[in-house]
Amino acid sequence: MQLLLPPSETKHPGGDGAPLDLGALRLPGLRPQREALLDALVALSGDEAAAMRVLKLSERQRPEIRVNAAIRQAATMPAMDRYTGVLFDALAAETLPTQARGWLAEHALIQTAPLGPIGAADPIPSYRLAAGTALPGVPPLRRHWADATSAALADDPAVRSELVLDLRSQAYVALAPLPSGITSAYVHVVTRGADGHQRALNHFNKKAKGEFVRALALDPPPRDATLAAVVDWGRAHGQELVIDGEARVNLVV
Repeated sequence: MQLLLPPSETKHPGGDGAPLDLGALRLPGLRPQREALLDALVALSGDEAAAMRVLKLSERQRPEIRVNAAIRQAATMPAMDRYTGVLFDALAAETLPTQARGWLAEHALIQTAPLGPIGAADPIPSYRLAAGTALPGVPPLRRHWADATSAALADDPAVRSELVLDLRSQAYVALAPLPSGITSAYVHVVTRGADGHQRALNHFNKKAKGEFVRALALDPPPRDATLAAVVDWGRAHGQELVIDGEARVNLVV
């Protein structure tokens, strides 16, 4: 099983890892796209007024420009520890035992705007860039990433051979559509009303996804688990999953 997670706008600062090494990231075939995005982000940081406008920063967020300017030299930490926010607070990767963190390192990718999908344990610096940003010097991010990332995912042996559960927001799905031929299911968070009908849940969506990923990491199903097997796993682990068509599974909370 492979998980595709969204990133978060909020992040822990600092880190104690060596500066970003693009050659060490998962999906190494994306290096040209990663280089281009980093160059554009650093270049934008040289014009504070433009950076404030393009990144839609408030005055309080002005220091984020310096963060982007230093993206190639800054200290790093594992991606699963870098992000904060509702999903990652619920995942609480830093509190997981070593074996569970190792499972995430092997089985989870986090979709990012400047680096594309990266491994959950890949060391990354802090940055400020959202999926919908129109960054000068590169094509729109959807055009920049979509074809290259779909090809890179298709070339990844684990993605190609295992069930992929997609927990990303739609903005990040658009940056990296899953290639055809991949066995996948989109995880949709719902609640069950008094009438028994399932309805989309927005407020607790991210928290539910974080708790689901944490449960998977702590006691994962087999690597070759089918979607039906994951539903059975959920039943035994307090995670209600309902298959809803060929490529969607509802996480009921």
